Amino acid sequence: MSQTAEKSTKKISTHSMAVIAMFTAMLCVSAYITITLPNGSHLSFLNFTVIFILLLFPPRKAFCILVLWILTGCLGIPVFAGGNAGVGYLFGPYGGYNFAFLLLSILTPLIRGKKYQKARYTFAAVFSVIVIDAVGTLWMMITAQISLPAAFLAGFVTFLPLDLVKAVIAAQILPKFLNLSIPQTG
Repeated sequence: MSQTAEKSTKKISTHSMAVIAMFTAMLCVSAYITITLPNGSHLSFLNFTVIFILLLFPPRKAFCILVLWILTGCLGIPVFAGGNAGVGYLFGPYGGYNFAFLLLSILTPLIRGKKYQKARYTFAAVFSVIVIDAVGTLWMMITAQISLPAAFLAGFVTFLPLDLVKAVIAAQILPKFLNLSIPQTG
């Protein structure tokens, strides 16, 4: 490999790492932009940021960003919704939403395709939110040992309307960010 090609590869890799770190930090901050509901659950900017990442990045980068964020929270740094942290949070009633993020880091980029099309990206965003809230609801039902109707009300009905709005907004504003210098490979 020539010296020029080697420098070019390193530069792209360094740029990718910086972008991944920046979006991981954005996830951390977005978890603090939250409204606590009377039932103890949180409406946060986190889902908007996750959907935006899922629409913007290829699967490997989206997965990497989300894994780094989850590992940061597992280390005890309060980066989960409502300033929560720790492995206990992940395996508690609201942890299923975070695991759904990981699953969708692979599915959403495949559904949305490579080239921006408003309808397809909006569909991918709406689909993702429904999956996040459904997985989170089932996780809540199992871990909190509550009935499906109670979990559906607490974990799906509570979050879905605003999550749908956030998803549609993310899909609509995304074109403004597609022209940024974000490597789309890997």
